[in-house]
Amino acid sequence: MTPANHLSALDAARAIEAGTLSSEALVRACLARIAERNADVRAFTAVDEATALQHAREADRAATGPLRGLPFAVKDVIETADYPTAYGSPIYAGHRPRLDAACVASARERGAVVLGKLATSEFATQTPSDTRNPLNLGHTPGGSSSGSAAAVADFMVPVAFGTQTTASIVRPAAYCGVVGYKPTFGFFNSAGLKPLSPGQDTLGLLARSVADAAFFGFGLHGARLADTPDLRPRLAVCQSRQWAHARPEMAQAIEQLAADAERQGASVQRITLPADIEDLVEMQARLFAFEARQSLAHERLHHSAQFSPRLQRRLDGGLGITPQDYLEMRRRAARGRRQIQALFADVDALLYPPAEGEADAGLADSGSPRFGALWSLLHLPCVSLPIARGPHGLPLGTQVIGAYGDDARLLAVAGFVSRAAAARWNGG
Repeated sequence: MTPANHLSALDAARAIEAGTLSSEALVRACLARIAERNADVRAFTAVDEATALQHAREADRAATGPLRGLPFAVKDVIETADYPTAYGSPIYAGHRPRLDAACVASARERGAVVLGKLATSEFATQTPSDTRNPLNLGHTPGGSSSGSAAAVADFMVPVAFGTQTTASIVRPAAYCGVVGYKPTFGFFNSAGLKPLSPGQDTLGLLARSVADAAFFGFGLHGARLADTPDLRPRLAVCQSRQWAHARPEMAQAIEQLAADAERQGASVQRITLPADIEDLVEMQARLFAFEARQSLAHERLHHSAQFSPRLQRRLDGGLGITPQDYLEMRRRAARGRRQIQALFADVDALLYPPAEGEADAGLADSGSPRFGALWSLLHLPCVSLPIARGPHGLPLGTQVIGAYGDDARLLAVAGFVSRAAAARWNGG
């Protein structure tokens, strides 16, 4: 029999609804896994067994709800009333918000159970947390949603909230071999999220399957997506100058995926990212630096001695950017968002690397975010999913990128892509 904590979110929710599994039993199984593995993986920063079990029992007594009884965990830049929220910084050690963030409150409203808080890099930037990749403890899990990806991958929790400003959902998902869903900007309300770059910060999910991400993501809004068994998607491998940074095994895995998808009924073409849109990648970092410098103004003015050197350097990158420069960057980003829609005139989704390759050895660096920067700036929905294994046996992934606001179609296409990759991924 499959251990309860190994069940997918969707299967667990069905079992709870059918009465063959209780939320309390599921939460106990997750807590047991956390007790067994968290000292090594270091994904959770806060767990309260008594509180989690109390909410699970309440869920078992509740009448209904699309996410009833399903445990989830929360990246520690998202505020929670039941748990401390330190934003990955010593500045806020022991900080206890009075309110849940909107996404947490919405999940509770739909019947889900908060299991605890998950490690993040410092203010969700690039200074890593202590989390390790559960597939190989000597390798990075990626950042900044490191704890979210690692906890889901290690069967501590079926689904977790993450955030992305550059590549902080898609890269950890790829490194840990799980699914990362960065929705269309604003689809999940960001109230209660510690801001960095408000024009780019996006709440999303880490899950173990595309179906789980779709179930939980739309379940937050009280909705459920219809099945699309006859889908024959129109895919495009999106080429750009960034591919020069992809390792040969990453490029090969995506090409093999494209061939597998074509054999299973998809149409696949190759397109090249227009140069003026690709040029926005470099601008994204400057826009981030300007906005993050303002978002962290209080901490910068009163607690900068507690910043890591890496964060201080990133904030210093916002010096010298004038208000006119900033408004011009905003204007260029808005124009890019209009222009990018043309790529989807004859295409349902783009295939693109989520990272340079498999997770690197060592924990001092969480990998390059370059492959997520453009899509975060453009507010497009993205799904990162595993498709193969690299030279060291760790996952290689792909991004499946959809048109603005077309999340339902994107998730359906990502499900098709995941099935097309299943033989190579599961047999790898």
